Amino acid sequence: MTQPTTVFFIGKPGCGKGTQARLLAEKTGWTILASGDQFRAIAKEDNIVGSKVKEEIDNGLLAPHWFAMYLYLRALFSLKSDESVVFDGFNRKQAEAELVTDSLDWVGRPYTVLEINISDEEVHRRLEGRKGVEGRADDHAVTKRLEEYDAYTTKALTLFRDRGNLTVINGEQTPEQVAKDIATALNLPA
Repeated sequence: MTQPTTVFFIGKPGCGKGTQARLLAEKTGWTILASGDQFRAIAKEDNIVGSKVKEEIDNGLLAPHWFAMYLYLRALFSLKSDESVVFDGFNRKQAEAELVTDSLDWVGRPYTVLEINISDEEVHRRLEGRKGVEGRADDHAVTKRLEEYDAYTTKALTLFRDRGNLTVINGEQTPEQVAKDIATALNLPA
């Protein structure tokens, strides 16, 4: 039996994680699990957790690591042993990265973390353009989201880099070229 593939997309807001995760899932047929979609759905719920999640999204804050990891572990534990999966945005804090590493080591699943790297200037440019099209509530809090990224996600990236699981992709190319680079990094046909 071929080892299932486990891929995580990580990067600054607006880097194209969601687009690239979707393209990869469409190309391969792998399951895609996006934390942002799950948090935005929870934010619409009329309960205490929905209200809190909406408030944090609107202010550009990352969810508490235990909440993100609850969603991640629930997804991981529901996977079939031969099912490949694309995770979009689940390991943004160091505690999350440690739990991802520990849980995947425990179940014996190798994984790859793909960082789609773009500059802060590109983040601002893309999110300004996206704000008018998608109207995402969190796009107005660009500066705060970048502060959160610098404060938390860079530490997670260091952990993955030190373990040899991180591949950096230039996200300032066309989406098609980024997708080709991802295919190359994963040893898939372009």
